[in-house]
Amino acid sequence: MNQRRSFLKSSAVLASVLGAPAIRTSAKTLPDAPVSPVAPNERIVRLYNTHTGESLRTIFWAEGEFIPEAMQDINKLLRDHRNNKISAIDPKLLVLLDRISAQYGNHPTVHVISGYRSPETNEMLHEKTGGVAKHSLHMEGKAIDVRIPGQDLAKLHKIAMAQKAGGVGYYPDSQFVHMDVGRVRYW
Repeated sequence: MNQRRSFLKSSAVLASVLGAPAIRTSAKTLPDAPVSPVAPNERIVRLYNTHTGESLRTIFWAEGEFIPEAMQDINKLLRDHRNNKISAIDPKLLVLLDRISAQYGNHPTVHVISGYRSPETNEMLHEKTGGVAKHSLHMEGKAIDVRIPGQDLAKLHKIAMAQKAGGVGYYPDSQFVHMDVGRVRYW
C-alpha cells in the first residue's frame, strides 16, 4: 500500500513539473477524451466548477483508503464560491459520484453548480430564492448539484435515483440534478 501511495505522490510531482497541476483554472484545458481504465481498487472523479472555472481529475480512493491530498483538492474545488469558505466533503458523496459517472463508461467530467455551501450563503439563498432548504445538506458537505454536458439530464436523474444512496432532486429548468447522502427521497 505504501508503494501505491508513493507512486501516486511521485506521479503528482511529475505532473506538476510537466505543467499539469491538480487543479486547473480553464475549462478549455480539460478535454473530455476517453480516460484510461480505472483499476478496480481505485475511485476517481472528474469535476469542473461552473462558477470558478477550476477543474480536477483525481484518484481519491485507492487500495481501501481515501487519499488525503486528493480529498483536500476536492474540498477546495467544491468550496463555497461566494466567500471561498472550504469544508470537508463527505466521502460517501464522492463514492456516489464515482458510481454514477462510471455508469457512463468513461468517467465524464461532472459540472458542479453547487458543492459546499456556507451557512451565510445558504441563509441568503434561502431568503432570496425558492427551493433552498433552510438546513440544506450542502452546509454539511453532503450534497452536490451537477450536470454532465452532452448527456441527458433525465438519464442522470434516473441513474442517481437507482443508487438509492440519498436524496435526488430534478431541476430541468435550471439544468442540474441535486444529489445528497442524507435519507433516501426524491423530488
